[in-house]
Order: sequence, then C-alpha cells, then structure tokens
Amino acid sequence: MILTTTNSIEGFKILEYKGIVSGIAVNMQKMSISFNMEKYYAGISESMSQVKEQAFQELQNHARKLNANAVVGIKVDMEVTVNNCITVSVTGTAVSVA
Repeated sequence: MILTTTNSIEGFKILEYKGIVSGIAVNMQKMSISFNMEKYYAGISESMSQVKEQAFQELQNHARKLNANAVVGIKVDMEVTVNNCITVSVTGTAVSVA
C-alpha cells in the first residue's frame, strides 16, 4: 500500500476516491521509580514510535476494507499529555491508483 502526505502520487493516476480513513492509537508511558531524564525521554521516543506504527497499521486496515491500494493527503497528529499518555492520530483519503 502506498502512503503519502501529498495529494497525488507521481507516476500514478487516482482512479477512484474511496473515502476518508483514520487510525488512532494510544499508549500510557510508564514512569520508573528511579527517575532519570535521559531514560524518560528515550522511553517516550520508543513509545511514540510504537504508537505511531499502530496508528498507521489501523489506517491501512481501514483503507484495505474499502479496497483501496493507497492513502493520500495523510495528516499525522501526535500528542503527549501531562499524564504521559501518548496519542497518535493519522487521517487520509483512501484511493485506488494505477
């Protein structure tokens, strides 16, 4: 599946717009008893990567259900709350390209 933040894919023609799809994933970053800023930021970074991957997998699953082979115009929104809750939301338009 082709994923892009642009509205078109060079070398491909959009044949059909299938609809808007999204993927959302949330993860709670666990705090350790011995608080270390370096470990804390490394943990946040690792968790964010995992949550982002989950959100993109969900986006692709929704696009496949619409028989799409690409998602264009993807927007990614990442947020870490005060409570260390990591939320990633990805939204785009599922399309058929050839």
